Order: sequence, then structure tokens, then C-alpha cells
Amino acid sequence: MVDTVSPALARRIALAAQGFGRPTVAAPGLRQVAGVVDRLGVLQIDSVNVFERSHYLPAFSRLGAYDRGLLDRLTTGRRGRMVESWAHQAAFIPRELWPLFEFRREEYRRKGSEWGGWLVENRPLADWLRAELAANGPMRASEIEHDANERRGPWWGWSDVKRTLEWMFRVGEVVCVERVRFERVYALPEQAIAPELLDSGPAEADAVRELVARAASALGIATEADLADYWRLLRSQARPAIAELVDEGVLEPVTVPGWTTGGRPTPAWLHRDARRPRRIDATAVLSPFDPVVWFRPRTERLFDFHYRIEIYTPEPDRKFGYYSLPVLVDDDVVGRVDLKSDRKARVLRVQSAWIEHGAPDETAARLLPVLAEAAAWQGLDDIEVVGRGDLAPALSAELAAA
Repeated sequence: MVDTVSPALARRIALAAQGFGRPTVAAPGLRQVAGVVDRLGVLQIDSVNVFERSHYLPAFSRLGAYDRGLLDRLTTGRRGRMVESWAHQAAFIPRELWPLFEFRREEYRRKGSEWGGWLVENRPLADWLRAELAANGPMRASEIEHDANERRGPWWGWSDVKRTLEWMFRVGEVVCVERVRFERVYALPEQAIAPELLDSGPAEADAVRELVARAASALGIATEADLADYWRLLRSQARPAIAELVDEGVLEPVTVPGWTTGGRPTPAWLHRDARRPRRIDATAVLSPFDPVVWFRPRTERLFDFHYRIEIYTPEPDRKFGYYSLPVLVDDDVVGRVDLKSDRKARVLRVQSAWIEHGAPDETAARLLPVLAEAAAWQGLDDIEVVGRGDLAPALSAELAAA
């Protein structure tokens, strides 16, 4: 018999699996930050820095103010625990997951060969780049381009070097060991990854099954589409893996009332280790690239929250703001705030604040301490509520009272 999970319980299961509702510590250390990394398994990277770069935000949402240098220790350098990969877009993943994505790197290699791709057409440049990295160790593209243009002879231009390195990164001929001012630092795999991880990866079916199992653990409760999206798999890849995990007892089929596709119940699965908390006590702002909200169909299904970032929307057409972050209160997403760290003026600017229908009356009161903590975390002295949005008046009143 298929178990039925209420929509409210499904939300709590999903948030608990993502690390919300757990006791917090006053000064999170490396163990707590590593715990977030291990639980999520992936930190999506994005270049926008208007408030804070996205990969730093999931730990802040779950732990509160923490030393970002602790996360840097995990994500940067040849000795870091994580490495950048095309896992869920560009993302940091634990290095032990590197072999699981060999099938994806092989797909890039195959497509590049079939299409007569850039690496095929520019093999001499790729070979030269490998030699440069072997001789000099990890380097940024700008450093290599400078060397190339300083030399005499038929060397390559800046864009050719960068484009070739990016293709080498996709197929695994180089890895990114850190970013300096957000520019990738490239290294040869053998310079950064343990030899036992560089052997050929498992068969694709085995790798996909492991990735789906990890996605299920991180999501708690999920549909086929949710499980596939976590690692940007095709649903046709995820489907047989789900069936095997059900047979193994890792996943349990469930039904969630209201989760429908074409008027019919959408199949869902519960991870065998998923917690079923009676309540979630949490207040947080979420990165647009947080796993709680990054797959928009799941966000709408769980929270009835329609969410799009408006970075690429012309300013006159923006409704909620350039970089609006969802606001989580307990087990629901109840609003959004468009935040900007004005580092020159040392002010956290709330450029707009919006509330969802049915949000609790104390939303502004719950949110303000989070914003105050965010400002301090960013090294800012003050908060300014600009006044746009239907949550802004209540937030301004709370700020004035504080």
C-alpha cells in the first residue's frame, strides 16, 4: 500500500532533509559548515555579487553568520575537500563525487568529437596548455594568456586560450581548484585530485543510481523530475535508478495530495532515512540557487510560491527586484526581499520587500533579526528599507522600533 503524506508534512520533510529546523550554535565552526556541504552535496556557483555570492548563502541560511573563510577552506586550493564541476550548472561538489560524473565528461568528449568541436580543431593549443600547467602548476587563464602574448611566434589570442580551457574543464582535461576574484584557476587533474579518484568512473547506470540516491537523501521527498534535476540528469536516466532504489528499500513510493500532473497524482518517493518532524522552527533568506528553491516546479508544488529572479528582466519590467531572495518562516516560503550590500556606504539596502498571501502577521518581526545578522555578516553597519513592496511598511516599522 502506498503511504499518503500530507502537503504540510511533505514541506517539513523537505526542509528537514535540507538541514532546517536543527539546533544552531552561536559561532558555527568548520564542522558545522562541512555538515551543510555534506548534507547538500552541491553548492551552485553564480557570478552575481550584489548581496553575496550564491555559494556562500546556503550555509548562512542554515547556520546564521559564519566565517566564510571556513567554506573557502573546503572549496579552494589543491587540498580542499571540494572541486568545481558541471554537476548542477557550475557547482562545487565533494571531491569523492568526481568519478560519478565521468559519464558526463565522456558525453562532452563524444559530442565534441562528433561535432568536430573546438577541442578537436584546436588540439595543438590544448596540448600546449597542458604543458604550461604541468610546468607551472595551477594558473588563471589571464596568466596563461599574458605568457602566450609575451612570447614570440604563432601563439594564440586571449579568447582562444580561455575558450579552450573551458572546454578542457568540461571534458576533465583540467580542473578548477579555486577562483581568484571569481576567475577560475585551472590545474591538471593529477595536480589536484587523489589518484584513486582519477581512475575511470563507474558505469553510467551505477553512477546515476548513486547520484539519484544522494539527491533523494538531500531532498527527503521528491518526484522523478525533482530527483533528475538535482544533478541535471535526464528523467530517462533517473527513472531506472529510482526503480532499483525502490527495490533496494532506499526509496518508498508515496502520494502527496495536490501533487498532480495533468489532473493525475504525481508519483513521489520518500527516502528511507527522511525525518518526519512535527514542526520546523526556522527563519531565513534563501539564495535564488538554494536547492530548496532552485527547481521552480518543485518550489511551486511545495510552497505554492511562484519564483523567478529578475536579473535579466529590464528594470522597468521588474516586479520584485533585481536579486530578490525568498523568505522562509518555519515551514513555508512567505515572501521575498531584494537585498543589496552597499559596501561603500556600509549599508544593507532592502530595495523591496514583499509578502505572500497567508503569511504570518509576525513575518516582518521574524525577518528583521535575520537581516541584522546578514548585515553584520557582510561587515555593514546599518539597514535601510527603501520602501517598495507590501512588506516594506511593516519592516520599516520594525526597524524604527528596534
